[in-house]
Amino acid sequence: MSALEIRNLSVQYEAGESNSSETLALSNVDLDMNPGDFVVALGASGCGKTTLLNCIAGFMQASEGTMLLNGSAIERPGADRGVVFQKHALLPWLTVEDNVGFGLKMRGLPAAQIRATVDAKLAEVGLQEFARHKVYQLSGGMQQRVGLARAFACDPAMMLMDEPLGALDAFTREQIQELILKLWQRSNKMFFFITHSVEEALFLATELIVMTPRPGRIAHRFNLEFGRRFTAGADAREVKSSPDFIKMRERVLSLIHGKDSHGSGE
Repeated sequence: MSALEIRNLSVQYEAGESNSSETLALSNVDLDMNPGDFVVALGASGCGKTTLLNCIAGFMQASEGTMLLNGSAIERPGADRGVVFQKHALLPWLTVEDNVGFGLKMRGLPAAQIRATVDAKLAEVGLQEFARHKVYQLSGGMQQRVGLARAFACDPAMMLMDEPLGALDAFTREQIQELILKLWQRSNKMFFFITHSVEEALFLATELIVMTPRPGRIAHRFNLEFGRRFTAGADAREVKSSPDFIKMRERVLSLIHGKDSHGSGE
């Protein structure tokens, strides 16, 4: 049995006041994940990527199907899933260290344990010197590092990331991509990541899923090794400029734009 097991997942939004018809956002989605898997979901806007993440996070209930995490049904948010959003969602009136330790404090852990965990997580993301700064004093990239540290502080079984790098400049985005891969390698956690960037998806994923326009289904799956090349010591730019990376990028772009008639994955 997989650590995360999703079977026949469908989500249908009920009609609103201005719309008399219901919307089928996801249809018959199956997904399995185990520790060390880094799954990236890619597809056109409206394909249900965020709906799928929200279901896994427990923010949204499925209309049909089952979701199990370590054998237990996912019915609500829980500390076993850490979530990082595109907008950092930090508490601006708190310091960096208080943001990172917020979830631990809410769980009633001893102050000494919170301090040790916060210090360790800030060191992992390279922000130990900014522990007592306010969030608004940090750059966008640094704020996302705080968000990563906060999510990791509670030691979840799974990390859920909804376009966390979408608002960053290109240089900072590549830096945080590399940091995320290093955190993933050290932790061996399950990662579920949403992006609109094909290059980012290929660089990070151990499994790439390409979803169809609404209703969202997983149309193609690819097992990838580009991120493992980086964590094994390869230069990131060399990985992204390699012939097989470029070939896969063009293949996935063709799939998204509906120009590829090949099979469902490799």
